[in-house]
Amino acid sequence: MFGIPGSGQPLTMDTFAHISPWSRRLRGALDAPAGWDFLDAPAGPLHDAVTALPLGPFRDVLHGVPLGHPLHPALVQVPLGCWLSAGLLDLTGGDRRAAGRLVAAGLVTVGPAALAGWVDWARLDPPRRRTGLVHAVSNTTGVVLYAASLVARCRGHGFHGRLLGLAGLTAVSAGAALGGHLSYRQAAGPNRAAAVHRLAPADWVELGVVEEFPPGEPVRRRAGGVDVVVVATGDGFAVLAERCSHLSGPLAEGTVVDGCLRCPWHGSTFRLGDGEVVRGPATAAQPVFETRVRAGRLEARLPGAG
Repeated sequence: MFGIPGSGQPLTMDTFAHISPWSRRLRGALDAPAGWDFLDAPAGPLHDAVTALPLGPFRDVLHGVPLGHPLHPALVQVPLGCWLSAGLLDLTGGDRRAAGRLVAAGLVTVGPAALAGWVDWARLDPPRRRTGLVHAVSNTTGVVLYAASLVARCRGHGFHGRLLGLAGLTAVSAGAALGGHLSYRQAAGPNRAAAVHRLAPADWVELGVVEEFPPGEPVRRRAGGVDVVVVATGDGFAVLAERCSHLSGPLAEGTVVDGCLRCPWHGSTFRLGDGEVVRGPATAAQPVFETRVRAGRLEARLPGAG
């Protein structure tokens, strides 16, 4: 039987009953910023400033479109890894010069990670944007503390430098916890269309008579367990999963431009032919269905079925 280390007591259901209230309080604390609507006041100007940045095509790179998933979580590994390593050296009496170099490396690499995070943040809905703002404030506090730590180390104030570094590590750790909560519990980053291939029927499904689909206008239909959007094109019909892979925006309410379908919520743009992302913030392609017309009725199914 497993036990609590050092206590000599076995793990029982009563043990987890004591843990559960603390777990609920922790989750409640992490959930709380989403309801802080007073954060909308500073979030508005910040949102406008980020969206106005002249990033051009580099904006989609920061979103992670070439990767097929958000770039920000990958970039933050470098500064966090540097600062965690510096903290371990400080706590164990390791090489102080190496710890200082690690602090500096973290400060040098945090810029791109922060920029990618802000670009993603500007394309969230208000509740997630509030959590993201608290996440950013916590991380910014950590960066300021680490900058002060580096200055103290360079001036020979080793004790104060280490103390400021550990304070910075505490701040960015809190920010990391909020970032994980935002990404996974509040689902700010996952591909919202990933379940389509499990929910959609494998066989052909009738979507309606062909006259029900005006050329160039998106129309919502149901295919088994998923909603799809149908667009009549000059070459036939395009059928895509209807909920945007970014934040489940209703593509049937979007616009068709130059052979692409644009989400009405955040502007993610998908090619009708293959569902590929032409413009972010979406990073995952939109699932596309095969189509055929039989007896004047449009049918669709997942590719490769049958």
